[in-house]
Amino acid sequence: QVELVESGGGSVQAGGSLRLSCAASGPTYSRHFMAWFRQAPGKEREAVAIVDANGSTYYVDSVKGRFTISRDNAKNTLYLQMISLKSEDTAMYYCAVASARVCYNVSSCAASRDNMDYWGEGILVTISS
Repeated sequence: QVELVESGGGSVQAGGSLRLSCAASGPTYSRHFMAWFRQAPGKEREAVAIVDANGSTYYVDSVKGRFTISRDNAKNTLYLQMISLKSEDTAMYYCAVASARVCYNVSSCAASRDNMDYWGEGILVTISS
């Protein structure tokens, strides 16, 4: 059974920083790809950043240079360091994982939320201007 638990969300002012964490449990093969998605009110859920077991990463254009995804396999934890936060980063952030069989690479995983096998409950990030 795979379980994903996000933490670290909250409310900060524009320009501030937050670090999200996602504690994962379950078999290692189930989380070859580990990802952060987000969904703002009235918008589609989008892939923010993805990292695979080899360290390859994907970032959506709007967060490049500001967000950094990383994983600590020894701690079974995924992170998202966010700096220079903007009001448009306000959203529910979701941790998600997929096995190696699901996607060809990190970019293909990002194409659709349907590519991810398991999801966390989500955590709210609110950026005030």
